[in-house]
Amino acid sequence: MDATAAWADRRFTVTQRSTLKADRYLVTGTAPDGSDGPVLACTERRRFSFDRNLTFYTDASRREIAFTVEQRTAPGDGDGFDVLDPEGKPIGSFHERVLASLVRSTWVMRQPGAPDAVGRERNRFVAVLRRAWDVLPLELVPFAWPYHFDFETDGKPVMSVDRKIALRDRYLVEVTVPGLDPRLAVAQAVALDTYQGR
Repeated sequence: MDATAAWADRRFTVTQRSTLKADRYLVTGTAPDGSDGPVLACTERRRFSFDRNLTFYTDASRREIAFTVEQRTAPGDGDGFDVLDPEGKPIGSFHERVLASLVRSTWVMRQPGAPDAVGRERNRFVAVLRRAWDVLPLELVPFAWPYHFDFETDGKPVMSVDRKIALRDRYLVEVTVPGLDPRLAVAQAVALDTYQGR
């Protein structure tokens, strides 16, 4: 069976569950009515860890790897992250545009054989408000206003990531072009939550 067969749908939900020790992410399919479908992957990132690599497993048993995200460490490769299939073959990559992100978070997503997709926060006002929130003495008050990202290639939509208002962080990921590997889309969506300097 094709490795991407389980990912045939183009809409996914990423739910974050935080504990004192780790941030956990559960990826499910999304039914037409918005309800959660089958579990497709799960991962966790240890809090206060310098290790930024992620392993996505097909389920909570952690017996089978769905894909991995590895931070680039080799000189000359540039900053960013590579997304690899279970055999270590490249699926794609992404990196944050640091200077552009000072005002409005901006990411570049790459897939072999396809043009780059650039993702930005949809609402400029919310982007500025989030940054102002970071400098206020409100460490114990989370920024609750939902924020969203749109990824485009030459002005054409590629995917979107919408944060939903809920007790836990929930993101609806929608892939709008048939050629984009959904595993890369999901990895990028998790990166928007866990990697970016907001």
